Amino acid sequence: MSGDDILLRVRDLRVQFGQGPQAVRAVDGVDFAIRRGETFALLGESGCGKSMSALALLQLVPRPAGRITSGEVWFDGQDLLALSEQQMRQVRGHRISMIFQEPMTSLNPVMTVGEQIGEVLEQHLGLPRRARRDRTIELLTDVGIPAPARRIDDYPHQLSGGMKQRVMIAMALAGEPDLLIADEPTTALDVTIQAQVLELLAKIQRDTGMAILLITHDLGIVAETVDHVAVMYAGQIVEAASRRELFASPLHPYTRKLFAAVPDRRKRGRKLETISGNVPPLNRRFTGCRFAERCDEAWLRCREQAPAWTERETDGETHGVRCLRYQPGIEAPRVVSRPGSETGSGETKPASASTLLTVRDLKVHFPIRKGLFKRVVGHVYAVDGVDLQIADGRTLALVGESGCGKTTAGKAILRLIAPTAGEVIYDGQDLARLPADELRRLRARLQIIFQDPFASMNPRMMVGNIVEEGMRAQGIGRTAEERRQRVAQLLEQVGLPPEAARRYPHEFSGGQRQRICIARALAVEPRLIVCDEPTSALDVSVQAQTLNLLKDLQDRFGLGYLFITHNISVVAYLAHDVAVMYLGRIVEQGPVDAILDDPRHPYTRALLSAVPSLDENGREIIRLEGELPSPINPPPGCHFHPRCPDAMPVCAERYPDPVTLPDGRVVKCHLVGD
Repeated sequence: MSGDDILLRVRDLRVQFGQGPQAVRAVDGVDFAIRRGETFALLGESGCGKSMSALALLQLVPRPAGRITSGEVWFDGQDLLALSEQQMRQVRGHRISMIFQEPMTSLNPVMTVGEQIGEVLEQHLGLPRRARRDRTIELLTDVGIPAPARRIDDYPHQLSGGMKQRVMIAMALAGEPDLLIADEPTTALDVTIQAQVLELLAKIQRDTGMAILLITHDLGIVAETVDHVAVMYAGQIVEAASRRELFASPLHPYTRKLFAAVPDRRKRGRKLETISGNVPPLNRRFTGCRFAERCDEAWLRCREQAPAWTERETDGETHGVRCLRYQPGIEAPRVVSRPGSETGSGETKPASASTLLTVRDLKVHFPIRKGLFKRVVGHVYAVDGVDLQIADGRTLALVGESGCGKTTAGKAILRLIAPTAGEVIYDGQDLARLPADELRRLRARLQIIFQDPFASMNPRMMVGNIVEEGMRAQGIGRTAEERRQRVAQLLEQVGLPPEAARRYPHEFSGGQRQRICIARALAVEPRLIVCDEPTSALDVSVQAQTLNLLKDLQDRFGLGYLFITHNISVVAYLAHDVAVMYLGRIVEQGPVDAILDDPRHPYTRALLSAVPSLDENGREIIRLEGELPSPINPPPGCHFHPRCPDAMPVCAERYPDPVTLPDGRVVKCHLVGD
């Protein structure tokens, strides 16, 4: 790497929280370099030190608890760590900008979008008021905000999640930076919005020569967008190489485990590879390899000797790794291949003759009330005529963009939200019309796993009481002792020790909390579970553990799942059937293979085209113009026609009738029906 090409070089960077033996070494000797105009990715699980490394570059480590204890950060010939706070203010937002992980918590809720972007333009470029407004409108246009002259005066709460993220990008780009730090810029975004954000960053990079430091755990994004990758684990970089070399030949066992944990269709019927345990606490004094406790290839020496950084040249490219197996002078034992984790043929199960749940013409219309007397002036058509069917032992995936009504449909099926109309038939009874006392008796058979496991648990209750609560309400277990024993069994079923019952939710990791929620749902012996984004924003390793658990429980107990998600890779691995939802209605549904192999609705094709892939063959993204229309005033005719690249005049005139194809799928599209 030529010295003239290097924009940023980090040497022996160390960040510590606290003092004494219990001090947490969040970043513990990190080295990397970023060329001008390239995209460099930091990859790894949560808690490995990726975000803290980025904050340290800008001297934004939270004080007084945290401090940078050593290291150098050379940016364009200047050591940033030697600058005063006043000097750093001229660097932040101008020479180096940052897109923070959560836009809503990073934007000021009492300032308009225009005011917040204008602050950057005034501080770093010195633009007068009128020029600031004109430039802000240009930036909002560049990041794809519709009607920017109107949106400039909006507050953050008036924007969707994808639009808030784009405002954050506009703010980061306002200072015309040489380096953009993007911390999980697409986490929990729909695949369509994610594709637009990544396409935008690539265009700006081509136009300006800006370098990007991308922090992510999404391997698909890394495979498609970056030039060089560094893999972090427990505060250190354990492997670094070009993207092409890393994906072709990963060396470190941790990197290989991350790749193996990614779900896809080829792994259906098999258990996903998982990484046992968790990232070790960073207040520990390490003597050997930090990954040794979780590594299948470790031997005694790995626990006694810390590996040195070793580099090898391949086709003129440097590939570095921190592992004793590649360290000169060390004879490593041969790795004994383990038996595969096959659990089936890889094919989806044949359709079950036993229908578990049937949903017909389900509608949820929320009234809009105004005035002193709360007069109804309109409705939000959140769910507008949904038909679904779920069989015993099968998974129906419900996919679509945020705001299309997926979660509302799931809650209405369980009557956590009152349906406006329609039928939800379970065991011969219409749940939508059951009296409250009869519905209460059926609740044990119908459970939900919420998207945010921490928010769905009472933080003042111990885990054992949380899991046991449903059993007490449903009269399951004759005595308190019998219920406690069942709680212990449930925790073991989901991979947690029985003593976890005596701990509180905040003492567990995100993946462990999700397991507690699964145990709570299983406690009342359900037949159907609504899984609302249960793997959203989880690391690939924790996601693999959760998916393996759900699949195993389904095989053992014949559970039916309504799996709400926007992660198409998870759908390809877990689902038997798929329903694609757009603006409150199902536009295509059928067997997972049929829909993934040959999507017929234009919206389905656009969704699948936006999914990042680990393959290097590339893909042609179908870009959807504009935002998802408002469910308050949906477009006439086919709701998708304003964004459809293939729309015909009839699409704006009437909604298409459902068409059943020979492969069993149902499609609502004039291009198919007419």
